Amino acid sequence: MLRTLLLGLGRAGAGLHLPVLARARATHPELFAGRPVVGVDPGPRPLPGGPPGTGGDPLVIADSLQRARRCLDPDVTVVHLCTPPDVRAALLEEAAQLGYRRFVVEKPLAADRAALRRVREAVDRHGLRVEVVSPWLHSALTDRISALLATAGQVRSVSVTQDKARFRRSLTGGTHRHAFEVEVPHALGVLLRLLGDGEVCAASWSDLRLGERVVPHMGGARLALCHRGGARGLVDCDLTSPVRRRRITVDTADGVRLIGHYPVAQDDDVARLDMWREGRRTRELFEDDALRRCLVAAYRRFAGDDPPGAAGCLGVHARTVELLEDARHLAAGGTIPRLPRPGGPAAPGPLEARRAG
Repeated sequence: MLRTLLLGLGRAGAGLHLPVLARARATHPELFAGRPVVGVDPGPRPLPGGPPGTGGDPLVIADSLQRARRCLDPDVTVVHLCTPPDVRAALLEEAAQLGYRRFVVEKPLAADRAALRRVREAVDRHGLRVEVVSPWLHSALTDRISALLATAGQVRSVSVTQDKARFRRSLTGGTHRHAFEVEVPHALGVLLRLLGDGEVCAASWSDLRLGERVVPHMGGARLALCHRGGARGLVDCDLTSPVRRRRITVDTADGVRLIGHYPVAQDDDVARLDMWREGRRTRELFEDDALRRCLVAAYRRFAGDDPPGAAGCLGVHARTVELLEDARHLAAGGTIPRLPRPGGPAAPGPLEARRAG
């Protein structure tokens, strides 16, 4: 059984991973050691929502990775890397030098191509096993859509809408640098799974404004992907919306339309899927605790009970980092650089950027 080290105790670490680990342990006690989670927070911010352990697993705080190493055997420990993207590569290397080899890394895997290269170098140098947090790729809704598309005809477009209000966290100095880092990585992973590889053909962002206060590039993000085979992927993320929405719409050449709604709250994990085919609508509702499924799958692979699969490989997550960087360049009014990708052709040349109105 495996123990857990949370590296980063902000919203992702203490607010999401800790309570989900408690649920995962309750449903899969054979994977998780019955010992407290150990946490290390490199950041200056206090834990959200009360003292350690409130409403979740018991949490023991260590003031450094070195001190945590004294009470955690790396051979039976999974490190959850829940820090901001721009410092993950350095912390991954530091933890690897202390002997840790199993990592669950928050999305996106890295901040840009340069950081991604450092992550890959650390993985190769130390022989690390890395799983990226990707609840939408492990979602029961995504699985169901993927299964239905086998008989729905050629996909013409997939559009994802991600709306929520994110004023407080952005105005108080959140860890994200731009809106593409917040919700968009979830959508990109699903687009790559359903449509295959693609290139960013348009991207824009907007500022977050409240009265006289302005946070550049944090109001929302939009991008379009041109996929091989002619399909088009669209992502629209509004971080000023009064309504929470995580919706995916799929249209096929045969006139089939699928509209799915991912759960939007931690306290209600029910997804909905509507399908229109030949003038008839059918609806499905099902439980979809996707983050728990994601962590259970990662721990099962770490325990050796399950070989790495499509959701567990780094390929789609590395490609997501590249696409996010391309989108950022376009949104800033620049161009996509011609950089070769391992095992593939160079990215396309300059594309016109579209700015948000």
